[in-house]
Amino acid sequence: MKTKKINRVYGVIGIKSIMANWNADFTGRPKTISDGSIYGSDKALKYPMKRMWDADGKKVLYLKSYKYNDEKKKDDSAKTIQPNSLPERFSLLFGGKQDKAVDSKELIFDLFECLDVENFGATYAAGQNISITGAVQISQGFNKYSDTSVEVQNILSPFRDSTKDDASASTLGTKVVSDEAHYFYGFSVNPTNYNDYTKIDDRIFYSEEAYSSFKEAAIKSATFYNTNSKFGCENEFALFIELKDGKKLFLPELSQYIEFTKEDEKNVINLKGMSFLNDLTDDIEKIEIFYNPITTQVLEDFLITAKIKTNIITGKDI
Repeated sequence: MKTKKINRVYGVIGIKSIMANWNADFTGRPKTISDGSIYGSDKALKYPMKRMWDADGKKVLYLKSYKYNDEKKKDDSAKTIQPNSLPERFSLLFGGKQDKAVDSKELIFDLFECLDVENFGATYAAGQNISITGAVQISQGFNKYSDTSVEVQNILSPFRDSTKDDASASTLGTKVVSDEAHYFYGFSVNPTNYNDYTKIDDRIFYSEEAYSSFKEAAIKSATFYNTNSKFGCENEFALFIELKDGKKLFLPELSQYIEFTKEDEKNVINLKGMSFLNDLTDDIEKIEIFYNPITTQVLEDFLITAKIKTNIITGKDI
């Protein structure tokens, strides 16, 4: 039985990318804004979280899955593998139940059975129009390492271009990576976002179990998700500031207060900009900090609020 999550949480998630491409644009290069600053979208962070939950056997709705389209076509074209539509994905997760045949309250209850929806919300426009603002909101993650450079690698294909009859040589491709980048995402967890749904059905709320799954993914999912372009990306830092029950403190997006530098080949994450938290000890239940002490130094001694420091790899106290 699910347990209701009450306290609000604020924090930061840090992702390290070494000779990898954490979030590419449509040209294949790392995403940038108009001034050239490299960033990763919130979707880039949520995707490995959802992949990790899916691999763990949890229900995840907004994730690409496939079906084999074996229907006979009039033009005798080849049968294909196709991505599922949203109703087909819903039906796949809920044992053939059709969303159109479910009343709105039951549909919302089913949606909240999906871990990604319970955390991030949903826009559902397949037969019924439902918009759920997620309890977990994540900012865009900006690279705070000033010496990042973009590297373009040429890759030789073992095949020639089959569309050109006179092609006599194999084709060339490219792989674009950043040599080193350090992305920092701010996030907030606000369980009260679901109060209106709880009034309709007391089975619908943000659960402690959903938060625990989010927290685990915030610490591990980038490291878990190894693809060709993401190998070299890993979770290097996480900060969780849990408020006391009933407190109405509202914090700004926290990644803007983090500074990143390198000293003697070690990553230095400076939290001095968060010193304003020292004036909020009556509202804060605890602060948890996760990082790898072998590669990273976190400057946090000036924070007087009770802190728990944990090795992000081993899970042991630092």
